[in-house]
Amino acid sequence: MLSENLLKKYFPELNDLQIRQFSKLEDLYKDWNEKVNLISRKDVENIFVHHVLHSLAIAKVVKFEFGTSILDIGTGGGFPGIPLAIVFPDCKFMLIDSIGKKIKVVKSVAEEINLTNVYAQQIRAEKLNAKFDFIVSRAVCTIPEFINYSKKKINSKSFNSISNGILYLKGGDFLEEIENLKYFVKIFNIKNFFQEDFFQTKKVVYIKQ
Repeated sequence: MLSENLLKKYFPELNDLQIRQFSKLEDLYKDWNEKVNLISRKDVENIFVHHVLHSLAIAKVVKFEFGTSILDIGTGGGFPGIPLAIVFPDCKFMLIDSIGKKIKVVKSVAEEINLTNVYAQQIRAEKLNAKFDFIVSRAVCTIPEFINYSKKKINSKSFNSISNGILYLKGGDFLEEIENLKYFVKIFNIKNFFQEDFFQTKKVVYIKQ
């Protein structure tokens, strides 16, 4: 019920189908976490806020237009890709990870909630030969390293409210990582979107490429 209340509070535009899809995620991930260690044991009771809602901070930065393609690098069990795919059913999401058992979870969760706009593949980012409008992730490495993984994977033509690029969920002090970047960078404080204490130091880092 907490998850449904938070969704209606922060995303009142969601329809009944989307609410139902979100409502199934917590139990699905708890069940999978018993088999595959996706989330730390002490964090499993905070799945919705720490993982689902955190992923949705990206949806507060940009409302992806119809047909937008998004690549989630190092998706793990499907974050931020699966929550974003629920919110944006008219967009195409590709979720990749180098660990096969995690991609198995992604495929199972997407099937369980009838999420038809998600494609998941076990592959390393540097081996992927395709282009997307946006690349998303949750702090899988330093920002300069992630930019290297993302090179030549972003479409040049933009049609969203912000130009194509990277939307990276990051916490803590990372200013040294971005001070010498030769790209346009904008930092969004997630605490301005969501009131929960967990988000006090969390950011969405937008990098235009």
